[in-house]
Amino acid sequence: MGEKVAAAGFDLTDRQRHRDKLRQCLEALAGLLRERRFDRPRNLMGLEIELNLAGPDGMPSMMNAKVLERIASHDFQTELGQFNLEVNIVPHQLSGAVLDQLAEELRTGLGYADRKAREVGSRIVMIGILPTLGQADLVPANFSAADRYALLNAQVVAARGEDFAIDIEGVERLVCTAGSICPEAACTSVQLHLQVTPGRFAAVWNAAQAIAAAQIAVGANSPFLFGRELWRESRPPLFVQSTDTRPPELQAQGVRPRTWFGERWIGSAYELFEENLRFFPPLLPISGDEDPLRVLDGGGVPRLDELTLHNGTIYRWNRPVYGIADGVPHLRVENRVLPAGPTVADVLANTAFYYGLVRALAEEPRPVWTRLPFAVAADNFDAACRHGIDAVLRWPKAGRGGTVVPVPAVRLVREELLPLAAAGLDAWGVEPADRDRYLGIIEGRCRWRVNGASWQTATYHLARDKGLDRHAALAATTRRYCELMATGDPVHTWPVGIG
Repeated sequence: MGEKVAAAGFDLTDRQRHRDKLRQCLEALAGLLRERRFDRPRNLMGLEIELNLAGPDGMPSMMNAKVLERIASHDFQTELGQFNLEVNIVPHQLSGAVLDQLAEELRTGLGYADRKAREVGSRIVMIGILPTLGQADLVPANFSAADRYALLNAQVVAARGEDFAIDIEGVERLVCTAGSICPEAACTSVQLHLQVTPGRFAAVWNAAQAIAAAQIAVGANSPFLFGRELWRESRPPLFVQSTDTRPPELQAQGVRPRTWFGERWIGSAYELFEENLRFFPPLLPISGDEDPLRVLDGGGVPRLDELTLHNGTIYRWNRPVYGIADGVPHLRVENRVLPAGPTVADVLANTAFYYGLVRALAEEPRPVWTRLPFAVAADNFDAACRHGIDAVLRWPKAGRGGTVVPVPAVRLVREELLPLAAAGLDAWGVEPADRDRYLGIIEGRCRWRVNGASWQTATYHLARDKGLDRHAALAATTRRYCELMATGDPVHTWPVGIG
């Protein structure tokens, strides 16, 4: 949430005015859709990566202000915690040698940022959750110095009215409480944006939801939190619980969490924006002076600031985004499923898999979401987060009337999804060499059953077997991860062990 907001309180008038403005924004969005005012297809994609900072000892480094001062680039920004950064890559046309171009830009930008971080005794780490993070690191004193974080925290805490309960049971169990949303800062992700027309939005969003489990299965990279080995991708349960404004009584009533997978396939982008207003009270009732309906009636393009702000406080794994570029409105699907890392090559492999697969599935004559119950897609997502590369997913079987059957994720990806992803990249016009290079990394992970999470846990257990205690083993695993990340070699080729 990059909006510049001031840390101030809100009264009843603010909230009522904001609710009215949200309804006006939604009506204006409906008008834009009716008038077909949205940008035409330009095959544009965007990429954001959230990053961690760690010291030479592998421990979190609360130095983002000093690192950003030295980087001195608008491409790098703060995130919630002082050990977080975010890098934003300018939109690219999804064609030609775009994947290699992105890889070169990322290697150059991250290499420069890492050199600057080293000047203050830190380094850049691309990883879903830094294994050495402790509960004591995730407190309000370690928020980044921006009013919007303090304000968001105050509103979420006020809405909940009590401490946040973190209870995740995986290989081990973690039970603790937090008095702020700061544990959310542990979750660092890759966000993939795809600009789509209103007519194609529903198909792309539905496809993205259907494949979220496969993305996690091959890309999991967050097995540790607060010194415990939990799920292979522990970000989703942590994010759900650390932003949950519902006390237990509202959870028991079935009130929806602000971080959620969703509950149905959709027929239009409008449905998601409307759900966001219908189900979730505003956290930040900040209202501007724009009259969106007057702007629309005058032939202009309304900014819909209140709708955009509200939308940014509802954490769907595939989020609808309204934006304006060069005076023309557009819609994007923001895919927020993937953890960061391990390497640039791995990030681009995940990127290729996503964009290729979404394109192919969105254009199938009999879409997968007409054969896969939404509840099964949600269960698949949960299974992939728990088990990663070893997950068993349920998927419609070809040639059997769409019967949904269990299948190991690695087999599903290798036999069905990778060929679809390749066809989708061909449809985008991506160079065959780019296609084969990056999808080959996904195939390698499946063949060797290795991703970031499996490498981390295997290396950690070898360190424990050598006699290191839990804390030392996690620190050694993190340091070795950083060494191998710097080589740029994809994670499925990394030797297991602390060296």
